[in-house]
Amino acid sequence: MLRLLAIAAILLTAGFAATSSQAASGKFFDPTSKKWVSYGAANYGKSPIKRKMVSYSGPYGPGTIVVNTQERRLYHIYPGGQAMKYGVGVGRDGFQWAGTHRITRKAEWPGWTPPAVMRERERRKGRILPAYMEGGPNNPLGARALYIGSTIYRIHGSNEPWTIGSAVSSGCIRLANEDVIHLYENVRVGSKVVVLR
Repeated sequence: MLRLLAIAAILLTAGFAATSSQAASGKFFDPTSKKWVSYGAANYGKSPIKRKMVSYSGPYGPGTIVVNTQERRLYHIYPGGQAMKYGVGVGRDGFQWAGTHRITRKAEWPGWTPPAVMRERERRKGRILPAYMEGGPNNPLGARALYIGSTIYRIHGSNEPWTIGSAVSSGCIRLANEDVIHLYENVRVGSKVVVLR
């Protein structure tokens, strides 16, 4: 039994080492394709899930942003029965939500003020978050942010594009920077946002 546990520990350690070495070499596991993807400087802001125009026949009108958290996709509804479909990262277990709001503000390279509850939660895990972080390439909000109503949630970019397609956030909807810039340029303040669970 002890020998079996020792072998399992060796295999587990080897797996973690392989994962760490893959990440260090700029490769990250894409949960959608179930493959390792290279993310060098050229791919930094790109999503592993390519945005595309799709047919849309749902109940929401043009200009509406619809987030399907189960599918992990965001649809920006266009006229003529079409929608631009983006891959997104969504809230992890315990952080999902649903509702209808409006975009109340837009920001380029936004600063990040982690909510007090998030800072406390992370502090208990031994991770200290800043009270405020200037916008920039290392900021978790990425290149653009669309503020959702009076909630603490945003549709925003990410400095971790390999997480797109996963349930990883504290409730925000994250896109790769390339996609959030595209969405930002096509959405106005006042646009309706529908988040579905």
